[in-house]
Amino acid sequence: MDRKRKQRIDAEKKASNYRIKESIKRTEATKARGAAMRASNASTARSKANEAERKERDAASAGKEANSWSTRATGYLRDEVSLQTKVAKAEQTEAAAADRKRAQDLKKAERKTLADRSALDSRISQTEFHVDQIARQIPSPKPEKLRVLILGASADGGLRVGREQKRIRAAVESALHRDQIELDVRPAATPQDLLDGVTKFRPHVVHFSGHSNENLIEFEDEVDEPHDGVVVTARAFANAVRATDTPPLLIMLNSCSSAGQIDDLVADVSPFAIGMADTIDDGDAISYAAQFYAAVANGQSVLSAHHSGRAALELAGLDGAELPALACTDGVDPAQAVLVTPS
Repeated sequence: MDRKRKQRIDAEKKASNYRIKESIKRTEATKARGAAMRASNASTARSKANEAERKERDAASAGKEANSWSTRATGYLRDEVSLQTKVAKAEQTEAAAADRKRAQDLKKAERKTLADRSALDSRISQTEFHVDQIARQIPSPKPEKLRVLILGASADGGLRVGREQKRIRAAVESALHRDQIELDVRPAATPQDLLDGVTKFRPHVVHFSGHSNENLIEFEDEVDEPHDGVVVTARAFANAVRATDTPPLLIMLNSCSSAGQIDDLVADVSPFAIGMADTIDDGDAISYAAQFYAAVANGQSVLSAHHSGRAALELAGLDGAELPALACTDGVDPAQAVLVTPS
């Protein structure tokens, strides 16, 4: 279609040039005839008359060429319109096929969702039955401290993860229920630190600070100088966190654009997940984390602690689009989830 359009434009341009030439030659022919009529001798008159005839022939030839190129331009235009019509029909056909495919996929997804929900309801019912049967035989668990695994990674040295970990510890140690929280702080965290921390420490909260985006998280490698980080996919991170008999209650990704991961985390790993909606400055990330854990250690719910951390950033001038986001598993109320209570 682009080739036909170029051919049409070239043909129209040539037709226009020949029309101009035709007009010029006819004007020159008219001037020559006028000169022949005004000539004072017969020789000059014949010369001018002959010149007028040549100009007329040139004008006629230019007119013929102009008509020829105009005819070609019309043909190219017709071809161009025909191709445009075909393209439009093809696009309509593709769009209709895509709509049908989307409708089919939606129906398939709905059927799978209903089947999964039915299977989940069945498993829950069976689990509740078994729990009820053995509840009399198992003693109630003793109250335990809230265990928080704090992983910090900045392979390039560009983030103040050590400062964040220090602020979190200070916030917890000054809170009302500081004795009810146990921290496992791992700076320069590697993927192995993640696995070791989850399986050995069995954290209720997994906190990561470092570099990330919607799909990736960057840990450090076992080297002693700034280096390229070890990139881990969001799926691999989720699989590592849930590779334990006691998955965490909360996952906080205190890193840029990590909110894109939290819906999958609450669907497959933990009841609550927090992520950053956009890029976030180091200082703002530190302020949010410190305020959040201070509120948790003071006996506030997950929702209130999240609001408290966001309020700290809003007071510092951040707007809603830049604030951290909280996601919850369906049916779980963050306002009722208190992670720390008096012993």
